[in-house]
Amino acid sequence: MERQKSLSLKPTTLLVFSFTIFSSTLFLSIFTIWLIKSSPSLQNQTTLHLNTSSISSSSSINDTDNVSLNLQPLKFQSLTRFTKNFTVNGVKIPTLIDNQLSGLHNILTGSKSEENGTSSYESRVRNEKNKLVVANAVLKKIEEKKRVEECDLTKGYWVFDQSYPLYDKGSCPFIDEGFDCEGNGRLDRNYTKWRWKPKGCDIPRFNATKLLELIRGKRLVFVGDSINRNQWESMLCMLFGTIRDPKRVYETHGRRITKEKGNYCFRFLDYQCTVEYYVSHFLVHESKARIGQKRRPTLRIDAIDHGSSRWRGADILVFNTAHWWSHYKTKAGINYYQEGNFVHPRLNVSTALRKSLTTWSSWVDKHINPRKTQVFFRSSAPSHFRGGNWNSGGHCREAINPLNETLTTSYPEKDIMIEEIIKKMKTTVTLLNITSLSQYRIDAHPSMYGRKTQSSSIQDCSHWCLPGVPDTWNELLYYHLQSV
Repeated sequence: MERQKSLSLKPTTLLVFSFTIFSSTLFLSIFTIWLIKSSPSLQNQTTLHLNTSSISSSSSINDTDNVSLNLQPLKFQSLTRFTKNFTVNGVKIPTLIDNQLSGLHNILTGSKSEENGTSSYESRVRNEKNKLVVANAVLKKIEEKKRVEECDLTKGYWVFDQSYPLYDKGSCPFIDEGFDCEGNGRLDRNYTKWRWKPKGCDIPRFNATKLLELIRGKRLVFVGDSINRNQWESMLCMLFGTIRDPKRVYETHGRRITKEKGNYCFRFLDYQCTVEYYVSHFLVHESKARIGQKRRPTLRIDAIDHGSSRWRGADILVFNTAHWWSHYKTKAGINYYQEGNFVHPRLNVSTALRKSLTTWSSWVDKHINPRKTQVFFRSSAPSHFRGGNWNSGGHCREAINPLNETLTTSYPEKDIMIEEIIKKMKTTVTLLNITSLSQYRIDAHPSMYGRKTQSSSIQDCSHWCLPGVPDTWNELLYYHLQSV
């Protein structure tokens, strides 16, 4: 039987191994000492902490030997890639931040006198901190703006969400009969519980208090047709829910919301702001002209609506027009469109719309101050009539869920026009594109519940129940307002 081999180390091997360990340890010790001596130290053990929490500009500096600055270095690093052209007072953002950090470092590592210099030192540190707060805020705005631009809000899907709706009929006195589906007898509530989820990003949940703070002391004005009134009533309901005393919100002329009266101004006393709506079906002037022996209605496609004086001075303007631009409502374009004293015997509705939008854009560029006013234009809202038009038996009564796919894949010509015109304007106008996401929501129209007495002959598949889809349009508006 073979003898089992034992593990043994020769003296020479042991000596080499010990020498190697000793040499490595000695080298690491010398390197560590050299590294410590060569690193610059802060005098008086002053420390500069950079972490990922936010800066508190209002915090007091009691211990000047231990100053903690809460920056967001990851944001500085990531934003440098796309802020080459962003400047503050003519200075590029990365340069601005580098200068502020350098200035603060010089203050912290410099000597300070023990008597009269202490207050001056604290003041300089405080000033540098405030400058960094401003720089960080600018970077945050740039990052939010880029995130909005990169997020395509128009592509996504509807998610059933039990936490919706954001308000209910009982909590909002501003829903008029035409949009009050529950009050008119609709029993199912699923149409109120769908949330729009864009692909690749999220819409922040609507926060009424934050929006009221954003518009404190300002005017939020909706101008357009009854679909814009739909959105305006939704906005009133969404904001009203956060007000503790209902009497602190009132219509300035004492008007009750109905389809008949077109202009309203609601004041929120606690925030000294107003949320207003002005009816303007076409945004241009509805007039009359003598045609033959009679004066007939015409549309002045070369003149802005005469009510435009009430829109001026608003801080946020939300326009729309689309619903009335049809051959039926514009008298088929025969002896209806007017320019100057000339009434066109016949004019295509698309040509008339383009001329009218050009008139509107010229008015905005001339009369709106972009430093004061943010301008939005909401795209067209789809209708979902089946089996006929609104006046010929069209209906949508069977729909109780959103569509799995949209009824049309083509982009509306009206929206293409407004996009083209907005691009040519001097004033910045944000397109509030709600067309595609609303295409799925055949279930959310009043249908036969647009009035208390249901009628199967005439149904409303153009407007929207409240609560409902217009709430999502306002969530998108809120998203943009936060990011501007």
